[in-house]
Amino acid sequence: MNRLALGTVQFGLPYGVANEVGQVTRLAVKSVLKLAKERGIDILDTAIAYGESEACLGEVGVNEFKLVTKIQAVPGGCIDVGGWVQEQVNESLARLGVSSMYGLLLHHSSQLLESDGKALYQALQALKTSGQVKKIGISIYSPSELDALIPRYSFDLVQAPFNIFDRRLSDSGWLDRLKYDGVEVHVRSAFLQGLLLMSREDVPVKFARWTDLFNLWHEWLSNNSVSAVQACLAYPLSFSDIDRVVIGVDSVSQLEQIINEAQAILPNSFPDLHCEDEDLINPAHWSQL
Repeated sequence: MNRLALGTVQFGLPYGVANEVGQVTRLAVKSVLKLAKERGIDILDTAIAYGESEACLGEVGVNEFKLVTKIQAVPGGCIDVGGWVQEQVNESLARLGVSSMYGLLLHHSSQLLESDGKALYQALQALKTSGQVKKIGISIYSPSELDALIPRYSFDLVQAPFNIFDRRLSDSGWLDRLKYDGVEVHVRSAFLQGLLLMSREDVPVKFARWTDLFNLWHEWLSNNSVSAVQACLAYPLSFSDIDRVVIGVDSVSQLEQIINEAQAILPNSFPDLHCEDEDLINPAHWSQL
């Protein structure tokens, strides 16, 4: 089983701090999916919020993949939460050109703790019962979100950020606990939106306060003769409790490189570069730097 999953935000939006090509063309998407299938990648990760991503996938054809998508926040004042969720999923399925999906995640898990939280969760359960969705879950930005949610709700699938700088999912104990509870775990942001792949010289000046951390990272890569791509993939893949590492690409050659480098044999240990400063590890904060 290939433990990589293909993220598709680049198929619907120009995405990533290191993105130089913009949104991926339909022709390139078709070639990327063909290679993914040939090399054993069976899960595609998308979202309603990813611009044209779902529509693009539907046009190209994705029946041979397991699809995971995410729905946006329920709008304020929504009277029929279940009906709204059902409508969102129906529209997603129509765009994707499929009758069911592997996973449905909430992009805003905090809504489960609000007054309509129970109705929202029941709507997700109803989709499982109907067979339109196999697994329900949440996409989180920090493992601390799980502290309040797990005692109240059961999930089949959780997606979280995880990389050589952001180790919170493991350090918090949540990775072990999720696997103990039988939850499928997908991690994203292995490359920290491409920031970890940049040369020292190319790291934007707004990240200057973490220069020491980047220096340690690049020194370790150099001393161990390891590429940044290899190390970024090998780190999350070294955790057996992680089921899938979601990676995004903008070309066939990039996917080919990632697949090949994911199979590289690396040193047994990684440098301790963990950082809990959300200004660095949460890309949502970068616009404020």
